[in-house]
Amino acid sequence: MKPEFKFKLGGQKKLTSLLGLALDGSRLDGLVLKRTNDALVLLQKFSVVLALDPLTAAPELVGREIRNQLDAAGVRERNCIFGVPLKWVLTAQTELPPLSDADAASLLQLEAEKGFHYDVATLLICQSRSPLTDGKQSVLLAGIPNTHLATLENILTAAKLKPVSFAPGISALQHIGDKNSGGVLALAIGESSVGLQITAGGGVVALRSLEGTVEEVAGRRTLRLDVVAREVRITLGQLPVGLRDVVKRIRIFGPRELAQPLVDELELRFEPAGFKVELVTTYAPDEFGVVLPVETSLSPAFSLAARILAGQKLAFEFLPPKPNFVELFVTKYSSGRLRTTGAVAAGIVAIFFAAFLFQQIQLWHYRVQWSRMAAKVSELQAIQDNIRQYRSWYDGSFKNLYILRQLSLAFPEDGSVTAKNIEVRDGSTVTCSGTATDYAALLAMQAKLRTAEGVSNVKLEQIRGKAPMQFVFGFTLNNGGGSEN
Repeated sequence: MKPEFKFKLGGQKKLTSLLGLALDGSRLDGLVLKRTNDALVLLQKFSVVLALDPLTAAPELVGREIRNQLDAAGVRERNCIFGVPLKWVLTAQTELPPLSDADAASLLQLEAEKGFHYDVATLLICQSRSPLTDGKQSVLLAGIPNTHLATLENILTAAKLKPVSFAPGISALQHIGDKNSGGVLALAIGESSVGLQITAGGGVVALRSLEGTVEEVAGRRTLRLDVVAREVRITLGQLPVGLRDVVKRIRIFGPRELAQPLVDELELRFEPAGFKVELVTTYAPDEFGVVLPVETSLSPAFSLAARILAGQKLAFEFLPPKPNFVELFVTKYSSGRLRTTGAVAAGIVAIFFAAFLFQQIQLWHYRVQWSRMAAKVSELQAIQDNIRQYRSWYDGSFKNLYILRQLSLAFPEDGSVTAKNIEVRDGSTVTCSGTATDYAALLAMQAKLRTAEGVSNVKLEQIRGKAPMQFVFGFTLNNGGGSEN
């Protein structure tokens, strides 16, 4: 697990200009900022809708599309900071008692393994700490799958860009402040969701993406105010006791036509409890400690780039670390016995050349064998391609129908548990989401599903709310299922 992040561009010169990018749904916002003494200058700005999905399309094609958009906007800056979508971020919260650094790291490793539904080895995990009473700390663990980050790096490489940081845009819109700063609940309205972040005591204590809260009705985007208000109340109620009373400000970022109704709704619900609700439309003059361009528009892309150029620390850093040559050399040869190292290196070189010669002989031998069998292999490959192409037309099983039948038998007829989405992957891995009137009905449905033939690994993955509650569970269909007979 990655230790607490300290902003550092090791081995690099201090940046004087930077390209800020922020991805929200399919919309990519970007701008180029340059720092001149104690002032920021806006050089270029653009906003485009990507035709390709960064996570499903080929990285080379997505990178080429971004490069074309950058060229059209006249952007030549290579160094960039990328605002990752908040829905990529997985979180888990825990409390840390006073411990040594080594013991704290071990405990957080165990908490990450319990708190995430993923193998922690497949995640890049950051942490943010906030002080509690009695020397304890509230720790928010945030992780992004390594596959997402590797895909993003490949996309930026194809776009001829050099990333210096990956971070959620909301963490730059609402800075963590210092350890003495009061608690702030920030809401950032995006294209199809609302980002939620709570900061207190110089750290982030809650980070969520409220999906499905922004809808398009008759060609206009609308905000589900009641859902946002309910999720805000739930998130505040889940805070540790030592932080719950600290959060008394709610700051809302977003277009005025969506943000103002949300401000009005939250004022009615939370101002009687002592909360101050405010709509943020501009940056404060001392927001970054430097002079800002005239009539600067508030955006995640600008906030990310400005905080880096101003030398401010971000709450999270998801750019995978890459040790330089000097660090690798020092790690490998830290004993200082260079003479022995040289002899070992010479032996390794000799072994390498011997292995290379042996490899060439093997390759020559295999080329001769291949020339004798190439025609037959091509014929067999063509037959195999035909089998793959037409295999599905001769499949006598009906796994998908069998899965739906088992689900329909497991769900109660009184409608206390209902399904909204059913996803089947690879013909055997099933994910189902829906709503239930109470927890007992949900457990009864799962228990009945476990008794179905061929069903295994029934696991509740996520549950939100109380009455009704939203759930997501999954299971595996073993070999078998329906048959045409």
